[in-house]
Amino acid sequence: MRAWPTLHVPKVTGTAVPLRLHDVARDEVAPVEAGDRAGLYVCGVTPYDTTHMGHAATYVTFDLVHRVLRVNGHRVSYVQNVTDVDDPLFERAARDGVDWRTLGQEQVDLFREDMTALSVLPPDHFVGVMEAMDTIIASVTRLVDLGKTYEVEEDGVRDTYLDLAAAGGLGELSHLDRETMLAFSAERGGDPQRKGKRDPLDPMLWKGEREGEPAWDGGLLGPGRPGWHIECTAIAMEHLGGRIDVQGGGTDLVFPHHEMSVIQAEAITGDRPFATHTAHQAMVGYLGEKMSKSKGNLVRVSGLRAQGVDPVAIRLVLLGHHYRGEWEWTDEDLAAGVERLERWRRAMSTDGGPDATEAITEVREALSDDLDSPTALVAVDRWCERSLTEGGDVRSAPGEMARAVDALLGIRL
Repeated sequence: MRAWPTLHVPKVTGTAVPLRLHDVARDEVAPVEAGDRAGLYVCGVTPYDTTHMGHAATYVTFDLVHRVLRVNGHRVSYVQNVTDVDDPLFERAARDGVDWRTLGQEQVDLFREDMTALSVLPPDHFVGVMEAMDTIIASVTRLVDLGKTYEVEEDGVRDTYLDLAAAGGLGELSHLDRETMLAFSAERGGDPQRKGKRDPLDPMLWKGEREGEPAWDGGLLGPGRPGWHIECTAIAMEHLGGRIDVQGGGTDLVFPHHEMSVIQAEAITGDRPFATHTAHQAMVGYLGEKMSKSKGNLVRVSGLRAQGVDPVAIRLVLLGHHYRGEWEWTDEDLAAGVERLERWRRAMSTDGGPDATEAITEVREALSDDLDSPTALVAVDRWCERSLTEGGDVRSAPGEMARAVDALLGIRL
């Protein structure tokens, strides 16, 4: 599956500041100790109702991770999946009377447009479930061969589950109590009430073919399709190997999705940890509730673009909130983003300004401190205020600042 167009990342003056990022498993901010090559995996969309601000916040957040690592000299290998085979997609297509493949393709195209508009650097590998089916089947088969699975048969249909007792590691990422795990599993695509499972939390690896549902030849697994969590395990391992530096997504993926993805990978490799950092974007609300497809309270990037809103202003709104804090989208926030963008453009369009070295260093340091984008924006604000009120005679300063906010913040002026 093709991603969206690549973007030029300008060079930034100054010294690299190593990235420190919150890791959920350790519940602490720690250095991302990547080598020359840094592996980044971010869970992608299920292609229906894209791209709302919760999505946008996630992909802009991990775009910051991507940018900081690149500017610091790492060669980033970035992988993002697309869950183009999943029950919610089938259900939405049936509701709207369209083919699920058509709906998925239309929504992926829209997602690409939104990511391009928001200046998000594209992944090196943008992988759909359908195109990764052989890889996913091989991963499930490997778990079967390792003796870490079992089958539940009902009405002649065989489903394959991971045996968590055999795999080990449950709770090491999320640190949730069992009652909360059971509740989240039921809310987030699991089937804890199903009879015949050894543990209600055991995740499905391969769903046997049901009448009227799409299916693929799973070899010894039989005809069917993958469970949700195994797709990310298989795609990440295929393109990044048995260990990655950063695994990312929204906080609603901590459990069960990321927990199970990690457990499955570690069960296959026998090595821990699979992800040295697992980081999450907090939920974005609207009108007093979490913004979500199920609630229908969505503010979409495409909708704002259709109204004539500059997507750079949208990105500035997203960057104005720290990724680990929940917040709510408001018209007032957007108006402030539009105003900030106009002020930055004026300040960086002059033929000289105050020296930008200190401000650029402040931006680098803020972003490397657990992606403190609000503080980074304030550093740029201060430089712009000085430029507009006091002027300055450093001819190169506006250009240096513009290149820095482009490279580090993704703000293309």
